Amino acid sequence: VYKRQAMNKEKLQNEINGFWDKEILPTITEYIRIPNKSPAFDPDWEANGYMDDVVDLAKDWVEDHKPENSSLHIFKEPGRTPLLILDVPGDSEGTILMYGHLDKQPEMEGWSDGLGPWEPVLKDEKLYGRGGADDGYAVFASIASINALKDQNVTLPRIVVLIECSEESGSPDLPFYMDHCSELIGSPDLVICLDSGAGNYEQFWTTTSLRGLIGCTLRVDILKEGVHSGGASGIAPSSFRIIRQLLSRLENEDSGQIVPSELHVDIPSYRIEEVKLLVHALGDEVFSTLPWTEDSGPITSDKVELVLNNTWRPMLSTVGADGLPAVKDGGNVLRPYTTIKLSLRIPPTKDAEVAQEFLEELLSKDPPYGADISMEFEEPATGWEAPPLAPWLDQAIQNASEAVYEKPALAMGEGGTIPFMSMLGEKFPKAQFVITGVLGPQANAHGPNEFLHIPFAKKLTACVSMIIESFSKDR
Repeated sequence: VYKRQAMNKEKLQNEINGFWDKEILPTITEYIRIPNKSPAFDPDWEANGYMDDVVDLAKDWVEDHKPENSSLHIFKEPGRTPLLILDVPGDSEGTILMYGHLDKQPEMEGWSDGLGPWEPVLKDEKLYGRGGADDGYAVFASIASINALKDQNVTLPRIVVLIECSEESGSPDLPFYMDHCSELIGSPDLVICLDSGAGNYEQFWTTTSLRGLIGCTLRVDILKEGVHSGGASGIAPSSFRIIRQLLSRLENEDSGQIVPSELHVDIPSYRIEEVKLLVHALGDEVFSTLPWTEDSGPITSDKVELVLNNTWRPMLSTVGADGLPAVKDGGNVLRPYTTIKLSLRIPPTKDAEVAQEFLEELLSKDPPYGADISMEFEEPATGWEAPPLAPWLDQAIQNASEAVYEKPALAMGEGGTIPFMSMLGEKFPKAQFVITGVLGPQANAHGPNEFLHIPFAKKLTACVSMIIESFSKDR
């Protein structure tokens, strides 16, 4: 039995806070300035070079701050986004894999005055700009959490920090790299992912499920060219109306419910009970933190149902459109086609490829008026449900939250998607998972005014350190 040095938790937090201020925030500020959009949103990403700029930024920083005896590997296969792996040798048994990504969502309209996606702004201890919270901070926070433990001579297992660059596109390059780098990655016993959300900024949150995602464009062509609406309306159907008809096959426009039972799953009773605990803790914050217009409100007053809708039920969003001129350019023309981009979130345990096949048949068969229906799909992403927590990990999470936030940790399902988690769950079925992140209320990943809540990020980094320490001490 080895004798370990007792960790000073107050010293740990102070060192992490100072490291964030001095070493992390200046670099994240520069990271935000780089418009390194994920390949799905920038087809010319290789020629533009922004991804290389971000990888160089991260590489230089990691080389300056990596733990002693660790080694940084950068992979860049032809036609694929880069991958960074930091291998930190350990002094005790087991392997921890820490995950994050560097690619970003596109700009999005609607940023408040003085804010923008590529111009970092520090205001009220929040760093505004695209990608800081989702989740450019991950590589820096991971190394901070390790170094703070190293500074106290805490005995650690082997730690692998894996940072990809195509997550926002559905991680299409990751399966290749997981195989290509399998010997280097090894077989993790614990996975810590820093790309998820938080119900508030007052305690540590873990994510117990993630929904899957099917992204596609749906195009309806009815005419070869646009014609005067006065001479054609009432004779030729509107391509926009045909799309409305097709979407009604999928979605109830009154309730937002996805109609086909083939896209639903039975929600486990223990997840419903988990949601009830979350609703008890958050109350109206389940919906009130969204940026509602003055008289608008949620789909239902039942807060449990709202959370289940967001975490375990399929839901549809229309996120883009083509063929529609700007309002100022909209003449009285019956347009020849309409294209919309759909984002269909599916339940955590629904197979995405099966769901995609069903969706394609549902929307393309028996086209109204013989219209030409075409669909193009992005890489489908299956969701993920966490395995039960081992007793040592459950206790470590609670102890960390109590030590740092002075409140117990809580668990939540997440409405978003992290394709890597499903991939890891299948590849390493015996691994334990801590899925967490800084995307709390109004952090607004993917939308305007995204921000990184700096005090919360510092505390989360300290919690991660404490969980890592417990891996060798209590497992």
